[in-house]
Amino acid sequence: MIRKFILPLIAVIGVAFAIYTVRASQKELPPAKAVAPPPTSDYQQQIAGAGLVEAQGENIAISSVVPGVVESVHAQVGDHVKKGQKLFSVEAGDLQAQLSVRQAQVAAAEERLAALKASPRPEDVPPAEAKVAEGRAILSDRMEQLNRLDTLRGSGAVGQDESQRAAWAVEVAKAQLTGAEAALAKIKAGTWAPDIKVAEADVASARAQVDALKIEWNRRTVVAPSDGKILQVRVRAGEFAAAGVMQTPLMVLGQTATLHVRVDIDENDAWRLKPGSVASASLRGNSALKTNLSFVRVEPYVIPKRSLTGESTERVDTRVLQVIYKVEAATFPIYVGQQMDVFIDAAGK
Repeated sequence: MIRKFILPLIAVIGVAFAIYTVRASQKELPPAKAVAPPPTSDYQQQIAGAGLVEAQGENIAISSVVPGVVESVHAQVGDHVKKGQKLFSVEAGDLQAQLSVRQAQVAAAEERLAALKASPRPEDVPPAEAKVAEGRAILSDRMEQLNRLDTLRGSGAVGQDESQRAAWAVEVAKAQLTGAEAALAKIKAGTWAPDIKVAEADVASARAQVDALKIEWNRRTVVAPSDGKILQVRVRAGEFAAAGVMQTPLMVLGQTATLHVRVDIDENDAWRLKPGSVASASLRGNSALKTNLSFVRVEPYVIPKRSLTGESTERVDTRVLQVIYKVEAATFPIYVGQQMDVFIDAAGK
């Protein structure tokens, strides 16, 4: 009974269920409702491109000139800074110690120069004058002895050798007097001009070393290269700041009073672009938020595409021509780094 009726019935039910399942899976599902309508162009002939919002004058990536541990951060995200304002500082304790030594060397060199310029010292002249007077007295005494011996020699009371020794003593006294007079003249003349120049050069060299250290010290403090707004901060006190170009900059600065849009145009459409053409841009996710763009410039260098939109049909091996547009008065918030859908009027200005 079971084999005759129940098993065939189960088989029929299984086949019916399989047929129902197959037919149900073949039904067309209704398309999902779009979160936001796709962007549309207001121009009859247009060039479409992806735009990336940036600050006027481009975003400035701030990095440290010299590597070191960050001592303090002087600016935060959202701060408006002026050109030359401090952004962050790298530790400079080693330079402070060197600067103290260099400043002491400057003081010593200046004192040596002042001493040379103040020469002769008033107390140096009297001893030199006394030495000259002594030399004159000795010479007078030696000459008197020589004259007396010459007189005695005529009477035969003094030998020739003794008279000769007296003559030599006179010559020695003359030489000593000449030396004393020369020493007095040197003292009164003051320091030799070339010696002063050497001392002045030593002072200049010491001051230059101090200035070089001060410049190096100033390089440890990174300042704003221009007026702008701090857009991003990726540095903290106590962290090590590497020098040079970094993939993620320590800070990003930009002038956000006027925003620009950097539009990537496929190289296949580059020939259609007419410099000066007007354009419009809409926000991703809400194409109803649209603003007009005014032409700024074309960067006449085609580069590999770097800014990706994430579209499934997007080519990543293409090259693009970049065009800069200025955002006119927008009625909705636009942020630096935001992507926009841009349409350029290909018919002309």
